[in-house]
Amino acid sequence: MFRAMLATQESFTAYLGAKLGLYRALHDHGPATVAQLAARTGLHHRYLREWLEQQASSGLLACDAADRPWPLRIYRLPPGHERVLIASDDALSLTSAAFLPVGGIAGALPSLLAAFRTGGGLSAEVFGADWRDGHGGANRAIYTHELVGWLGRHLPDVASRLSDGPSHIADIGCGAGWASISLARAHPRARVSAVDLDADAVAQARAHVQAAGLATRIDVRTLDAADLAGGDLFDLVCLFDVVHELAQPVPVLRVCRRLLAPTGTVLVLDSRVADAFHAPGDEIERFQYATSVLHCLPAGLAGDAAVGTGTVMRQGTVRGYAASSGFADVRSYDLDDRLHRLYRLEE
Repeated sequence: MFRAMLATQESFTAYLGAKLGLYRALHDHGPATVAQLAARTGLHHRYLREWLEQQASSGLLACDAADRPWPLRIYRLPPGHERVLIASDDALSLTSAAFLPVGGIAGALPSLLAAFRTGGGLSAEVFGADWRDGHGGANRAIYTHELVGWLGRHLPDVASRLSDGPSHIADIGCGAGWASISLARAHPRARVSAVDLDADAVAQARAHVQAAGLATRIDVRTLDAADLAGGDLFDLVCLFDVVHELAQPVPVLRVCRRLLAPTGTVLVLDSRVADAFHAPGDEIERFQYATSVLHCLPAGLAGDAAVGTGTVMRQGTVRGYAASSGFADVRSYDLDDRLHRLYRLEE
C-alpha cells in the first residue's frame, strides 16, 4: 500500500506539471534553474523549487549540478521522457490517460462519497474538464495508429467495404473525435456522422476535425444516437469505449441495429477483462476495477433506470446485451492492446 500511495502522490505532482505547462516549458525552451522556469511560466519560485526537487527525486526530471546551492541547480527533461509527460498521440503519453483523470477524480470525490450512500450517479459535469480532456485523449494513440490496422487484420470485409466505394460511418459517443478522424483519413470515400451527448466533447471534436482538414466529410453534432434513425443507413456503426458507460446499453444497441444498411456492421471497442471474476486479479483487472469504482460506474448510473454496467464488462455481458438488442451473434477479437477488446455484432 505504501507503493500505491507513493504512485498516487507522484501522479498528482505529474498532474501539476501537465496542467501548469511545466513539462512543456522544459521541453520547448530547454533546461532551467528555478528562477528561469519562474520567468518562463510566471509561477511562484518557491512552489517551483519544491516541485522541481520532487520531480528530480522521483526521476521524472534530471538535475544537473545537484550538489550546488539550489539557485544554481539546472533541471531538464531526460531524453524520451517528453513522450510520457507531454500530451500527444504517442502511445507512451500518460498525460491524458493517467495525469488529467486524477484531477477529475479528485474533484468528484465528495460527490462520490454521497453517491455510495444514495446509489445515485455522477454527471459529466461533476468530473469536469480534467476527466473530459483526459478521456478524450486517452485513446488518441490507438485510434490514430492502431484502429485502421485492427480493422484490416480482423475485419477485412469491413475495411474493403469502406474503401471500395462511398460509405457512411456512424461514430456513436465520438468524444474528442479521434476515431472519426482516423477512419476518414484511411477511407477517403467515407463520410462520418459523429455524435455525442456531451456538448463540450463535441466542441473539441469539431476543432480537431477542422484542424485535420476533414470538416466536409465528418459531421459532428450534439445528438442522441436515436435521432439518427429515419435518415441515412450506415455501413459501419461504431461504439468505441462507450457501451460500459451507457445507462441503458440495450436500447442504444437496438437503435444501432436499426441504423445499419443491409450489409452493415456494428463494432464495439471496450474494456479487455477476464471472462470471470477472480480474486486477486492481475494488474489489468485491478486497473479496470479501480477505474470503474472511481468513474465509469458512477457515470453510468447517472441516467434513468441505469443498469450499472461499469468498466468490467465481461464478454458474457456484451453477448447478453447484444442478444437482447436483436443481434444473432457476437464475434470477439483479442487485440495487441492490454486494455481493449473488439466485438462485432451481427444480424
